[in-house]
Amino acid sequence: MATILVVDDEMGIRALLSEILTDEGHTIELAENAAQARASRERLRPDMVLLDIWMPDVDGITLLKEWGATGLLNMPVIMMSGHGTIDTAVEATKYGATAFLEKPITLQKLLRAVEQGLARAPVARPAGMGTPGISMATPQMGGINHGGFRSEPSLTVEAAMTGGLGLPEMQVDLGPQSEQSFDLDRPLREARDAFEKSYFEFHLARENGSMTRVAEKTGLERTHLYRKLKQLGVDLSRNKRGSLA
Repeated sequence: MATILVVDDEMGIRALLSEILTDEGHTIELAENAAQARASRERLRPDMVLLDIWMPDVDGITLLKEWGATGLLNMPVIMMSGHGTIDTAVEATKYGATAFLEKPITLQKLLRAVEQGLARAPVARPAGMGTPGISMATPQMGGINHGGFRSEPSLTVEAAMTGGLGLPEMQVDLGPQSEQSFDLDRPLREARDAFEKSYFEFHLARENGSMTRVAEKTGLERTHLYRKLKQLGVDLSRNKRGSLA
């Protein structure tokens, strides 16, 4: 698995991303500002960096530019922000970011972006040369062209980072129903696991995949809930959101 550096000034986000990615088998290093990120980047040579844009000392875009200008951008960097704009996304792409995740970050988008980013083989290059694997072509969408992207209400920051397409979404079915039948002619543990899986699938579907609301409804802490869902084999990609927030 990979060594991933998570850079974010919010302790809760660092902890949650670390929990999830560690469960996926990755080795996680945490940094809360640019100074710590520089030191960790030099010491660990991570396979990937998850980098928040808005930090109190040096913002993520500035750090991204710095790494690119000094030949240190030889790993995929995924930008994160809760207040990003399309212009910010385009700028991040220009200076070497491979993807953009808007907060609150969904589980499936996080895991998919990490998987896709690690599958790429970036090479260090001068700042401003663009990023291999990310389309900067104008998407075939309605609206007015602004700097290579057509603007319309549904165009998100993530869409701008991938040429208007965004990270691919999974198809969503109607989800489990509240009334179900269970095969009781089986060992107690199997029957209990089957019930719990259906129980959590029902609440995930009803809450549109929001981990926060499901945690509140079921009385479980979020990280414990995430572990429980993985243990039961609940397919989180079936839910449209599956939000970490």
